[in-house]
Amino acid sequence: MPAPLPALAVLLCTFVIASDLYSRRVPNVCLLAALLLGTCWMGMSWVRGDAGPPWPALFGLLLGLAVFLPMYAFGWMGAGDVKLFATLGFLLGAKALLPIWIIGSLLAGMHAMAILMSRYWLRQATTAGDGTPTWWTTSPLGRRIASARQGRQGLPYAAYLAIGALMTAFVPALLYWPKP
Repeated sequence: MPAPLPALAVLLCTFVIASDLYSRRVPNVCLLAALLLGTCWMGMSWVRGDAGPPWPALFGLLLGLAVFLPMYAFGWMGAGDVKLFATLGFLLGAKALLPIWIIGSLLAGMHAMAILMSRYWLRQATTAGDGTPTWWTTSPLGRRIASARQGRQGLPYAAYLAIGALMTAFVPALLYWPKP
């Protein structure tokens, strides 16, 4: 059975992936709920003597903020990305932040390359040559996604960070799975 904090991180990451891909948003209520639940569990475990002090988790939170906050200040990423990274640092520890960042950045880089390489196709898919909308922008799904995004553009970096967190949490466990 997984420990509560990584399990909470998996639940948070699953929701963030869906939300960021669909609407390019990371809801604050989800991040706050994960932090509060994690803090409560960590505090109760510490008081009972089942776990050590919460300082490493707080260090992960502060490190996550310190690393990504300057990028937000320069306008290179959204606030949700910063808050998610800090929350993952709290739930999974500071040691998990580097692999999460590397995996998330590689995925976002591949996404950016795919967009750059397919700009012509995307232009053809969203507007006809004369600027009239095509099947994607007039379809119910296309309209629904455009409405949910409210004009927000950019890469779903929080989703890629969440995928990186899932891979960081599960791949080592799979590599060292006991053999029968």
